[in-house]
Amino acid sequence: LLLMYHCRKPKTKRAKRFLEKREPKLTENTKNAMLIKGGNANLTVTDVLKDIYAVKKPFAVLFKKKNITRPFEDQTSLEFFSKKSDCSLFLFGSHNKKRPNNLIIGRMFDYQVLDMIELGIEKFVSLKDIKNSKCPEGTKPMLIFAGDLFDLNEEYRRLKSLLIDFFRGPTVSNIRLAGLEHVLHFTAVDGKIYMRSYKVLLKKSGCKIPRIELEDMGPSLDLVMRRTHLASDDLYKLSLKQPKALKPKKKKNISRDAFGTTYGRIHMQKQDLSKLQTRKMKGLKKRAAEKSIEEDGAVSPKKTKPA
Repeated sequence: LLLMYHCRKPKTKRAKRFLEKREPKLTENTKNAMLIKGGNANLTVTDVLKDIYAVKKPFAVLFKKKNITRPFEDQTSLEFFSKKSDCSLFLFGSHNKKRPNNLIIGRMFDYQVLDMIELGIEKFVSLKDIKNSKCPEGTKPMLIFAGDLFDLNEEYRRLKSLLIDFFRGPTVSNIRLAGLEHVLHFTAVDGKIYMRSYKVLLKKSGCKIPRIELEDMGPSLDLVMRRTHLASDDLYKLSLKQPKALKPKKKKNISRDAFGTTYGRIHMQKQDLSKLQTRKMKGLKKRAAEKSIEEDGAVSPKKTKPA
């Protein structure tokens, strides 16, 4: 599909804008996620997908129709949906007797599956069940990870990276204190992952810094890890590679001391003192004889006075 886009020239301005939007950029757009419902998804899985879509909006696409596919066996349908909807993240929900209440979270690289992890839902509390105020749509969440497994185990380390990619939202340059109102907390302990969602309440504290309270907002999930499909180390490093234009240029001949003072080293060419401009004085002026010596390169003989 992408090859067809590159080979065919656009005939309208709308098609040209569409192709320019899909072209590679130095600074990529915010990653979009597609939430796909399997052919045998039950009510619990459907509600989980809807709640995560509500948290992820507007950078998500919820597929309403059921799709009969098995990502761990055949990934062609996921790659097709990724190209069609321009999404690099996906969450697939399914349910069967062998793996009940199943979620598969993953990401793409160059429209091919990079890595995906299968999670089982053991307990779920939806947004509707918690009767508290919610955060507005598009709020960038703060992500907190607790547990040694996220740092010691390779699979949990990759899951942490995947969750950060999935929920991080847009990249911002400035932060407003009142905008920090959504917290996603992930805890890994005893082989389980607990996902909790809180709303930040700023209370009066009697000083300049407000008192912070967390109010449960939902959704709440108790997950257990099942199967994993991780990319090789070479492919994972290739996916993290940045273009040279984004890398900061190294400043040469600049150093700092222990106190933070910046020193710069300047390299100068050897100075020719014969061409140095001095103060113009009559005594320093060259005579006509000296000038002729410099021009001819030889000393002319002195004239003798007549007797």
